[in-house]
Amino acid sequence: MRLLLVEDDDHVAAALSAVLARHGFAVTHARSGEEALQALLPAERAPFGVVLLDLGLPDQDGFEVCGKIRKRTSTPVIMVTARADTRSKIHGLNLGADDYVVKPYDTGELLARIHAVARRTPPADNTPGEPHESDSPCALRLGALTIELPNRHVSVSGSTVPLTRKEFDLLALLAQRPGVVFRREQIISEVWRTSWEGTGRTLEVHVASLRAKLRMPALIETVRGVGYKIVVPAA
Repeated sequence: MRLLLVEDDDHVAAALSAVLARHGFAVTHARSGEEALQALLPAERAPFGVVLLDLGLPDQDGFEVCGKIRKRTSTPVIMVTARADTRSKIHGLNLGADDYVVKPYDTGELLARIHAVARRTPPADNTPGEPHESDSPCALRLGALTIELPNRHVSVSGSTVPLTRKEFDLLALLAQRPGVVFRREQIISEVWRTSWEGTGRTLEVHVASLRAKLRMPALIETVRGVGYKIVVPAA
């Protein structure tokens, strides 16, 4: 697996790169946010499987870099930082990070987290311009909304709606059982693979983002004190 390590401390990067290489990773080291973003540009080589992102970068804050990464790719991002406060964790997850590891960390745990997010990552989406099989039997249709599960493509009235990995996972989970109320705890467990209570705010942010991107504010209904459900649009 190719891995992008974003770390401005060369000593830390060298030590971690050596460990990762011994475990079969091909590591690319970026010393700044701009280097990281350039490394993520489309290339002939295979895409990165995971990004390890330090927050204390010399040119821009790691949170800002994470937000920019999410606009370019769905590659999993693990924030690796000394910032241990809950507020920073919530902010990082809200920006689209898949995991958050606090320094100092156990190398074995970091490796396990890398493999965990990689396992949950589906194959890359179709490249721009490739046709989508909208008539696939694995496509879910809710009024003007079409969700194609195999290629993770979402469209409304035929127009593609770009979603992040977590936004798609959340929408697909709810849409597979229209009208059924999913408890918040269940959604967090299945989409974020965690039971951490702080993820609740992240769930609210993702629901709000889906409503805005799909321009279907009534599609996802909040069931007060319980969770969320998909409301089937009227014919």
